[in-house]
Amino acid sequence: MIYITRRERFNAAHRLFREDFSDEKNLKVFGKCSNTNWHGHNYELFVTLKGEINPETGFLVNLKTLSKLIRETVITKLDHKNINLEVDFMKGKLASTENLAVGIWNELHDKIKALDADLHCIKVSESENNSAEYYG
Repeated sequence: MIYITRRERFNAAHRLFREDFSDEKNLKVFGKCSNTNWHGHNYELFVTLKGEINPETGFLVNLKTLSKLIRETVITKLDHKNINLEVDFMKGKLASTENLAVGIWNELHDKIKALDADLHCIKVSESENNSAEYYG
């Protein structure tokens, strides 16, 4: 079993809030991340696959192929977008880093399977101090 990881980057805005909360409760629960004028991050996305090395190629998956798949499937939907308003797979969800990691997993899982690999982990870092990892 081998594990490979591809890192991609994207920039996006979001707001942590619940419509059923008052502005005061949103501020208490989510702090300045509930700013009504949004805020943004320079995100890093780490996609880790696992499986067996193909003896013909020496690869689990060609990392260029994986990069293209990630960019076409999720990065184009996220980069320079408002996660709350513009990202189809985040509609109706709180735009937390945790929910974003789960949403990205759901977008990529079947497409990774089609490459004869298993999706092992999605890690989303919103800053050098804060990240979420999802293992499916």
